[in-house]
Amino acid sequence: MRNVPTKLPDVGTTIFTVMSRLAAEHGAINLSQGFPDFSPPPRLVELVASHMRAGLNQYAPMPGLPALREALARLVSDVYGRRVSPETEITITAGGTEALFCAVQAVVQRGDEVVLLDPAYDSYEPAVRLAGGVAVRVPLRRPGFDVDWERVRAAFSPRTRLIIVNTPHNPSGAVFTRADLEALADVLDSSDALVLADEVYEHMVFDGRAHQSLLTHDGLAGRAMVVSSFGKTYHATGWKVGACIAPPALTAELRKVHQFAQFSVATPFQAALADFMTESPGHARDLAGFYQRKRDHFCGLLAQTRLRAAPSAGTYFQLADYSALSDEPDVEFARRLTIEHGVAAIPVSVFSSPAPIERLVRFCFAKDEATLDGAGERLRRI
Repeated sequence: MRNVPTKLPDVGTTIFTVMSRLAAEHGAINLSQGFPDFSPPPRLVELVASHMRAGLNQYAPMPGLPALREALARLVSDVYGRRVSPETEITITAGGTEALFCAVQAVVQRGDEVVLLDPAYDSYEPAVRLAGGVAVRVPLRRPGFDVDWERVRAAFSPRTRLIIVNTPHNPSGAVFTRADLEALADVLDSSDALVLADEVYEHMVFDGRAHQSLLTHDGLAGRAMVVSSFGKTYHATGWKVGACIAPPALTAELRKVHQFAQFSVATPFQAALADFMTESPGHARDLAGFYQRKRDHFCGLLAQTRLRAAPSAGTYFQLADYSALSDEPDVEFARRLTIEHGVAAIPVSVFSSPAPIERLVRFCFAKDEATLDGAGERLRRI
């Protein structure tokens, strides 16, 4: 069939798929795509199996199982001090990516502008374009990947419909401060724009910092759609279970899209997560310490190499500067690192448009210690 029209002519296979496939082809240790190489809590797996055996294998309600929405509402109240309605403000989605996509489709119309902070997760701009919107990219400041809020303010126009923020930030690991929330609220104060907050790494914030969720700010929570990920929090990314928390009017619009994009999410996974959250309410609170130990271990390994790394403030990703090893563009370096040295990473430039010239790659440290040790040994030999 010839001349098939395309809505995304410049979009190919995601870098995560490309690098994971390359790692598999060359027997490389895969620190590229962001998934753990260890299992979810054994009790959580047992609960999934028990719900399957009990016959919970048909469609869940479109907004999600009430028990899971109620469990998430309790967590939001306990962690962020905000009461949200499980019935009218929480929607269970097929992972964070579906929540982000449906949120954009729900509120962005043709010709609307959407402000993105570069580097930005690669699903944001395609979702904007498919909605008929226009992405307006504002670079984050180097080396800390913090936001220049005056530059953001200057990017707003009468056509600005939405700004997408991401904290903890993928790929850099930077996190918002309280001052960032106040600055964002100030920018939005003179606008009718909404905000979509990608907070899927919310429980992975290190060194005593607190995650500054938009749900903790009254002025922002009233115009925000906040995306969370059970897959990230409970080490089960393959289950693709996420959530979007938003005021009732925005939730109603989100669900109009969600019901046709996905309708409902795997029932036994939802039931098991609801039970596990009730049985083990401390899991989310313990996650920061769990991943900080992994970050510290991996950074200790990197310190024995020629790569340079300032410890990540959040997420389970660590950036590393390879300037002492090569002056190649990061895409070429990441490819050669995988093929010749057996460690797969993600080039950071692919998250930006236009792609900047910088010597940074992103590693995922959500791995068993043995995996990280193996990667560290290979990196030392370069």
